[in-house]
Amino acid sequence: MAIKKNELYSSLWESCDKLRGGMDASQYKDYILTLLFVKYVTDKFKGQKYADINVPAGGSFDDLVALKNNKDIGEKMDKAIAKLAEANNLTGVIDNAKFFDNSKFGNGKDMVDTLTGLVSIFERPEFNFSNNKAGGDDILGDAYEYLMRNFATESGKSKGQFYTPAEVSRILAKVIGLGKVKNRSTTIYDPACGSGSLLIRAADEAPFDIAIYGQEKETTTAGLAKMNLVLHNKASGEIKSGNTFSNPQYLDNGALKRFDFVVANPPFSLKNWTDGLQEFGRFDGYDDRPPEKNGDYAWLLHILKSLKPTGKAAVILPHGVLFRGNAEESLRKNIIDRGYIKGIIGLPANLFYGTGIPACIIVMDKEDAAERQGNNGGIFMIDASHDFVKDGPKNRLRERDIHKIVQTFVNRIEDDPKYARFVPMEEIKVKNGYNLNIPRYIDSGDAEDEQSIDAHLNGGIPAGDVDSLKRYWDIFPGLKNKLFKKFRAGYYQLKVEKDEIRSAIFNDEEFKAYAERIDNAFDTWLKKSSKKLMNIDGTVDVKKFIIELSESLIDEFRHIELVDFYDVYQVLLAYWQETMSDDVFVLKYDGYMAGAEIVKIFKKESKKDDGKKKAEPKEIGWEGKLLPKSVIERVYFAKEQAEIERAEQVVAESESRLEEFVEENSGEGSVLADYAKEESEDLDAKKIAAKLKELKKQKAINKSEEFDVLAKYTELAATAKNQAGIVKELNKALDESVKNKYAELTEKEIKDLLVKQKWSFDIFEGIKSLYDTTSHKIATRVTELADRYENTLGGLEATVADYETKVKNHLKEMGFEV
Repeated sequence: MAIKKNELYSSLWESCDKLRGGMDASQYKDYILTLLFVKYVTDKFKGQKYADINVPAGGSFDDLVALKNNKDIGEKMDKAIAKLAEANNLTGVIDNAKFFDNSKFGNGKDMVDTLTGLVSIFERPEFNFSNNKAGGDDILGDAYEYLMRNFATESGKSKGQFYTPAEVSRILAKVIGLGKVKNRSTTIYDPACGSGSLLIRAADEAPFDIAIYGQEKETTTAGLAKMNLVLHNKASGEIKSGNTFSNPQYLDNGALKRFDFVVANPPFSLKNWTDGLQEFGRFDGYDDRPPEKNGDYAWLLHILKSLKPTGKAAVILPHGVLFRGNAEESLRKNIIDRGYIKGIIGLPANLFYGTGIPACIIVMDKEDAAERQGNNGGIFMIDASHDFVKDGPKNRLRERDIHKIVQTFVNRIEDDPKYARFVPMEEIKVKNGYNLNIPRYIDSGDAEDEQSIDAHLNGGIPAGDVDSLKRYWDIFPGLKNKLFKKFRAGYYQLKVEKDEIRSAIFNDEEFKAYAERIDNAFDTWLKKSSKKLMNIDGTVDVKKFIIELSESLIDEFRHIELVDFYDVYQVLLAYWQETMSDDVFVLKYDGYMAGAEIVKIFKKESKKDDGKKKAEPKEIGWEGKLLPKSVIERVYFAKEQAEIERAEQVVAESESRLEEFVEENSGEGSVLADYAKEESEDLDAKKIAAKLKELKKQKAINKSEEFDVLAKYTELAATAKNQAGIVKELNKALDESVKNKYAELTEKEIKDLLVKQKWSFDIFEGIKSLYDTTSHKIATRVTELADRYENTLGGLEATVADYETKVKNHLKEMGFEV
């Protein structure tokens, strides 16, 4: 049975809870990822001949399970993992995390309980990789990436350098053209590979498996990279440990090995790069060497030396490499003159875990270097520094941002000069003296919203401000004349009252008709995609599936002027990542009838056991595995839902009357003031009932104000309670009806519900909100202009003078002379 990746992520993160507090995330990641690796290779390769990984007797996850509650569990876990390492020539790679460590896991029973609990988590059904067939769709590799990203976040600025955000990795992979390679002997290399995420993302772009080579200085991190390769079904990839400058691991006849592609995110501005340096001709032919205290250009030159004559590379470096002087300026001139730089992409600040400074991607291409040296040569530049979303303490590129960067770069799109342009070499060399700082070539700042002194003095709205909304007037040609009229040369005046601007716009027939274009574009996409969406099976390539869906959606919205098709793309991809990819994965392996399944929902509750609090799951409800209850209710039980809503309204009204009555009779000295619970605003119902009973025994109850108030309160409270009970019973009945409906669903109904009631409903709501936001911009801008120029200086002075006269007259009437 297939699992949802979010369920896997949740369990993985829970395993981390076992270790939090005892060590830093930069340490406990090694233990979690080691266990994930051992579990995965055991499920996938144990007992198989000629497998990528040999799982020996005594070196499997099953052997770790057998050690649960064993007093020597830590020591024996290390021995079992060592056997697995030895059997695969991975000693010093996958066995760096030592479980027999009192400083991290405690002594005696503490260690036994912690490690037993940790192993138990990986025994759960969602970790049964032999059954869920996860490997074929990289769900496990994605889970590994999920952990690495979270570990990097928790580790903080100084220890998060082992991970390159997947969003950036994908850009590098796409802009160097890996998707178009035809030679199966193609090689790719990362000289500072960290945990291997960038290298793997890049290799994934190729249409077939290519040879992977990576080097990482830190032994433990190199081990993570090797495990990462295995988890991504790339076990044949090579990862070697060592300092790239003093001990490069990839040599060919005594020289640096050359590769077809290189990707890298090296540590920024490395200060000790010359320690033990072996040059290997990296600096031959250059007038200067990189500064001893800054290794950015050392990495750049190493990469260039490691490229074949037709090689291509993309490297992430700080912006300083684009404009710093002295030796770096000399090196930059050399590299530009040789035509090696194909493009530069400016990224937002605070993307990376090791630093908050802004960085850029330098794309290099030796194959076409000669063309860039000529009169028609140049460098394609993109300023993507403003396109991102805040994600906790970091910034993150959205799917729309990635897609826009890649499409703009690959297709050399220059329709937005504030975003990208091809810069001729003459402009770079002559006009700017080889300075590549992006703001010299792309002014990406917003235009200043200038105010008109003439308009403030003499009235009217400047024609320039009105005409700046041309994109709207082109689409709604009659709307401009409906809102404005000529006032004087170069100035307009509102035709409608200021508070009627929004209604005039939103009720405009052209404006309303435009919304139908949004509906029609989406309906066309859905019609074209329905066959694909309703025929998902085991043959579906999930990655290609979403690419085809998204490209088709972009095609339909490309000509809807008021909605940015990159934003439409973001709506689909965000929904895909959050919900739809899980659904498609389940459909691929379990079929559409999985939509008839329901799952229990559990919540953890803390219970005390032997003086210690333990979190135990408690069943709190249920939900549809693929189809939420809300969808079934909306489609099949609208009448029942409406009845519940009416009943809830009755309850709300009754509770409001009760609250109002209590408020009227709870003040100091009021009847209900004496019936409040201690340290609470609630009334004591038992105390009220007892008092009523006592008053009923008295003869003069009709003359008692207290009796009347208490009786009325009791009546109102009982009514509200009874009505709430009715709502509860109605909800219970609806819940049971919905549960029974799942069992009755046919495959045809499930397909219709998934595609038309769940996926398309949610996606369209996201797209519609884009149009609503954009369409409100024109109303906001027109209102802003109306407010700005509503009063002239002369008019304001006249108003002030009028008020001054009124005040003087008023004072005079009061007997004061001013």
